[in-house]
Amino acid sequence: MIFIKKVRVRPKKSQPYNMCGAQLTAMLSCWAATSDFQGQSACKEAAETLFHCMRTTPIPKKAPKPTINYHLARLGKKIQ
Repeated sequence: MIFIKKVRVRPKKSQPYNMCGAQLTAMLSCWAATSDFQGQSACKEAAETLFHCMRTTPIPKKAPKPTINYHLARLGKKIQ
């Protein structure tokens, strides 16, 4: 018979989803190239696309917590 005191599984870490990353990068690069931090002239289009993306993109829901460790603990009690 195999005896395992505690069995745990670490969940895979997923990369966070960057919703408006391309638009933010475009605006920051425009700011770096033209030093137009107010968005009045040169970077106005980049700023508007970023604001539009931020207004329309839904916030992702939190992923449910995996229950594998709970089930392993339950099974461990029955095995011992």
